[in-house]
Amino acid sequence: MSETIQKTPDDAAGDDSVSGASILLDEVTKKYSGQASAAVDGLTLEIPAGKIVMLVGPSGCGKTTTLKMINRLIEPSEGRIVLGGDDVTDIDGDKLRRRIGYVIQAGGLFPHMTVENNVAMVPKMLGWDKERISKRVDELLELVSLDPAQYRGRYPKELSGGQQQRVGVARALAADPPVLLMDEPFGAVDPITRQRLQDELLRIQEEVQKTIVCVTHDFDEAVKLGDWIAIFSNGAQLVQYDSPERILADPASGFVEDFIGSGAGLKQLTLARVNDVELAEAVVAHPGDDAKDTLARLDKASHNHAVIVDDRDRPISWLSRRQLGRMETISTETDRQLPVVGERATLNDALDTMLVSSAGAALVVGRRDVFRGVIDVQTIMDAITAAHDAAIQDTGHEAPVGINTGSMDQVADPKSDGGRS
Repeated sequence: MSETIQKTPDDAAGDDSVSGASILLDEVTKKYSGQASAAVDGLTLEIPAGKIVMLVGPSGCGKTTTLKMINRLIEPSEGRIVLGGDDVTDIDGDKLRRRIGYVIQAGGLFPHMTVENNVAMVPKMLGWDKERISKRVDELLELVSLDPAQYRGRYPKELSGGQQQRVGVARALAADPPVLLMDEPFGAVDPITRQRLQDELLRIQEEVQKTIVCVTHDFDEAVKLGDWIAIFSNGAQLVQYDSPERILADPASGFVEDFIGSGAGLKQLTLARVNDVELAEAVVAHPGDDAKDTLARLDKASHNHAVIVDDRDRPISWLSRRQLGRMETISTETDRQLPVVGERATLNDALDTMLVSSAGAALVVGRRDVFRGVIDVQTIMDAITAAHDAAIQDTGHEAPVGINTGSMDQVADPKSDGGRS
């Protein structure tokens, strides 16, 4: 059998900030009775600690089966699963799942439980005391940008879809597991909420540095979120396992090219982030401030708008000179249509936000939705040009191991460069 193996040392080795654990699926196979072919056939997949790995491919290709074998919601027929150096294939499945966070569409919350009880469920099962659990619930709700005082006692039916998903992430992180599995986590929300949840996940990952394995049908989402992307073909054959940059610049086969679809060059632009560019400063004011004083500061800065932030420095409105001229003191009113993007949003996301709002610019927020600055269309266009120029250059890296020993298919095209043949 001919194989192409891609491998690097674990990027997280020796990094104390990484709380995730490496995962190895070693020649893992899943065969269902009554089916002629295996759902997953001899898959070896190395997932580095502290990284986000996205599993993508056609419907029914085996990516969800692969995900569920990691926490053994589906038991493998053959092979080993190694978590942080420990072979977990033969340990108790319930104990294993307490070490692995799991997030599904709409958060999978228990409707009869409050937000607090949903998040506290696993710590209670692990025997944590009430004070420790209460502190952890508050900490996690803050982490996912939900005010504990406001949301702790609510039930899932009282939450929006995006809020439910945030609680689902908090619950999955409750016992501080090294691994987080996500199965189409943002598939049940509208596009704007989906974008914000993606940004939120990236922000959270910067803080917690877990090992995240995520199934998605959306290749653009895989490019945005993934440190590595594993592309499966029908029959759970792994056809390429590489970084988003390399997959877009150097697809391993015609199947990968077809899966990526048209506009691969445009998809390169999703690799550039808002926090990669320089933000413009803004005149900032607070509700209750004197409007004339704010106008005077606008004159001094030669700006036409003032960003109004609350007592936690979160933007609530973006007032023009005309609006300020009609006020004596700045209003406490919140603009629900405010064009806001996160620091980890892609430039495409930022541009979409601007076009929807017709603002020509967007407000950038960081951790806990704190205002960071303003990004405008010209900044994005300049960055897009630079990203396009960089995209045509070889990334010159190697990828983790990813092979199908049950298939003659190669992981990568042996004619490609970079030492992968």
